[in-house]
Amino acid sequence: MKLSKRMARLGTETAFQVLARAQALEAKGKDVVHLEIGEPDFDTPRNIRDAATEALNKGYTHYCNSQGIVPVRVEIAREMEKTRGVSVDPQRVIVTPGAKPIMFYSILALLDRGDEAIYPNPLYPIYESMINFSGARAVPVRLHEELDFRFDIDELKSKVTPRTKLIILNSPHNPTGGVLEEDDIRAIAEIAQKHNITVFSDEVYEHIIYEGKHHSIASLPGMLDRTILLNGFSKTYAMTGWRLGYAVMPPELVEPVVRLITNSVSCTAPFIQYAGIEALTGPQDSVPKMVSEFKKRRDLIVDGLNQIPGISCRRPKGAFYVFPNVRKLGVDCNQFADYLLNEAGVATLPGTHFGRYGDGYIRLSYATSQENIKKGLERISSAAAKIRSRR
Repeated sequence: MKLSKRMARLGTETAFQVLARAQALEAKGKDVVHLEIGEPDFDTPRNIRDAATEALNKGYTHYCNSQGIVPVRVEIAREMEKTRGVSVDPQRVIVTPGAKPIMFYSILALLDRGDEAIYPNPLYPIYESMINFSGARAVPVRLHEELDFRFDIDELKSKVTPRTKLIILNSPHNPTGGVLEEDDIRAIAEIAQKHNITVFSDEVYEHIIYEGKHHSIASLPGMLDRTILLNGFSKTYAMTGWRLGYAVMPPELVEPVVRLITNSVSCTAPFIQYAGIEALTGPQDSVPKMVSEFKKRRDLIVDGLNQIPGISCRRPKGAFYVFPNVRKLGVDCNQFADYLLNEAGVATLPGTHFGRYGDGYIRLSYATSQENIKKGLERISSAAAKIRSRR
């Protein structure tokens, strides 16, 4: 069987590949500390689970509007006004099975061969994968460690050409945990308006922030009509397996994206959408409790990594990842990640899995217990000492 040429342009999310390798080792009896998967280890709150059960029992198990049921779109619009101070017509809201399809549909709907899309690098790998798949040109802009993994705005400006059609933002950021500041957001909005560029803003970690506050580019004057705002329920409400995401889009993009939904997945399960309504309107006490625990884990893992000779780690302001610099160990980050998994029993991801500017780093997720983090740190410290001794 001969595959289409376009399939060669489609990448993957390597965290799941590393997870599979780690599970294969576990099947052979090896104890592995999992720091590779970005998934809250908390249960979905009970009220959300109960809402889904009630919706199932009421028979919300059939096809529904491809765009999403009206009640959940109304609540998402209210959430936008509450958190970002902008009035949103529910007709702009699109609901999908997880947030990832929003990337897929938006890029397919917007980009043609010859167009250019600017994106942060290191990056969540699906951005680059989908740009390449569309046939457009992927233009990386480096996130600088010395800027706490933020853009150099002048460098971003230098990447803009007459072919630039899209700028992708992700704040708080995966894989670094970096958070864009208000001045960054304003400068990027100015660039987008000056050059008539659409902004794709991935804000799925908006509530998992430890210092400062979340700034949404969609809230700035004139930006709602040129911003695709991606969000979802997976991280904030520990609903990764439920697959429930959404976007707020410029009006002219709604119909094309809904058409792509109809042609691919038909719709999002309605009983899960009712769970999403409960997530937004029900008790919110689980969110600050989860974020408080993540902050403790962040401090534990950052302090621990910075005590290991040859490793240095910035303290991220959001999400639940650290992106330590391992260059001074004198070993390739891919080799180090492989050594950690196969010899030390710690599953991590090499920074190169997140783009060319991830070279020299590894990514660890601290969405696991403090006990596991301590165990992982002990093993990483031991592995690093062995590597240093061989130099």
